[in-house]
Amino acid sequence: MSASPKPVVLSGIQPSGHLTLGNYLGAIKNWLPLHASHDCYYMLVDLHAVTVRQDPAELRERCYEFISLYLACGLDPAKNVLFVQSHVPAHARLAWVLNCYTQFGELSRMTQFKDKSAKHVDNINAGLFSYPVLMAADILLYQANAVPVGDDQKQHLELTRDVAIRFNNVHGADKPVFTVPEPMIPPVGARIMGLQEPTKKMSKSDDAPTNALYLLDPPDTLVRKIKRAVTDLGSEVRFDVAEKPGVSNLMSILAAASNRSIESIAQEYDGQGYGKFKQAVADAVVATLEPVQARYREVRDDTEGLRRVLRDGAERASARADATLQRVHDALGFIPA
Repeated sequence: MSASPKPVVLSGIQPSGHLTLGNYLGAIKNWLPLHASHDCYYMLVDLHAVTVRQDPAELRERCYEFISLYLACGLDPAKNVLFVQSHVPAHARLAWVLNCYTQFGELSRMTQFKDKSAKHVDNINAGLFSYPVLMAADILLYQANAVPVGDDQKQHLELTRDVAIRFNNVHGADKPVFTVPEPMIPPVGARIMGLQEPTKKMSKSDDAPTNALYLLDPPDTLVRKIKRAVTDLGSEVRFDVAEKPGVSNLMSILAAASNRSIESIAQEYDGQGYGKFKQAVADAVVATLEPVQARYREVRDDTEGLRRVLRDGAERASARADATLQRVHDALGFIPA
């Protein structure tokens, strides 16, 4: 595997739906300082997206939208590798090899396959079934040491680890071919839940738009959604996920958006009721997203600039990915090209 002075962190996001405040506060914001201590690779996984039928024009536009928002949120392409999965052929090539080291039974147990199969009964395709193998290839190509994962992806990361260990045991007796990745757990309090369903994580592909705060929502829409957010019985502003999930979620949002502690928020709004508290949440969210939205408009207008960022990112990503793929081919006994 190629040497690196820093550990590698990798994350991929599917260009579906629209990025939410949860994506920013729970993930992107935490990525911003990582380049100082890690080699950082952030990709749009468009190959994963086509396991579900896509409108080509919409898919292309969402990719531009997402990469623009990455830049608008502060991810510097000079310090982070930003790229599109389909621009790096090694992803699909390694996925085929790893398919041959992944057991049918392992894939059959993937809960996400079961969930998506139930949701897309007219298109239960082989790609949907082997989706976790491509995800394993995504991670292992870059010899990633750490992968930020939510609860919905822990099972896939475990499979990635199992496949890496299996391949190493067969082909890496002298030197492991793959780094076995570890999960990177986000900071406590960064988990943002839905406004209408505060027991479920805020989703960029939610069927109910009022359940999520999207990064490109106009300020008046953000305020309206927050004021209509589900709270709980009573009027006490107190952090208690079990008894008061709605209020606790709004407190988490305010804490993350304003860099304040939960304790200080509880003290300030003790006895104030939900009205004043929700207005404070709305003000903090609008203040957080206004500069992001302004920067987004500048970046998105420069399509050729975005393409340059993605071409550069693909070139840098390919250099590392191709080195890993060559190690795999050597281990398998393929004739060098």
